Amino acid sequence: MRAVAILFFFLFLSSSVFGDKEVKELQIGVKYKPETCEFKARKGDTVRVHYRGKLTDGTVFDSSFERGDPISFELGTGQVIKGWDQGLLGTCVGEKRKLKIPAKLGYGEQGSPPTIPGGATLIFETELVEILGKNSKAEDEEL
Repeated sequence: MRAVAILFFFLFLSSSVFGDKEVKELQIGVKYKPETCEFKARKGDTVRVHYRGKLTDGTVFDSSFERGDPISFELGTGQVIKGWDQGLLGTCVGEKRKLKIPAKLGYGEQGSPPTIPGGATLIFETELVEILGKNSKAEDEEL
């Protein structure tokens, strides 16, 4: 019985330390934030974003960094996956974020064959290059 308890303890510990690669909710990690932030990205802003998209096994499925061509889209309007629309709100120009996006906020159970399998958690390294159009003053807290 003691051996079973020890086994469960180590299983719990390993899952706590190493974490489950598949996430259930959006996780946002700020990797770099500029010292000054004149503007923050808000819903309706047109933004330009560099990104590198990976699967949890480390396979890169797309990257604007390598192409040298950031993507432009209107934030919060469904032009990109929900994980991006939510995960990039409030980002400052020059800010770098790591987004861990569950399937339900990515490509769902159907995936995007052949590169993204169904039910995949996606990991994006992002950098907000520019906010175009609307003025989003940083002191304005309404996102």
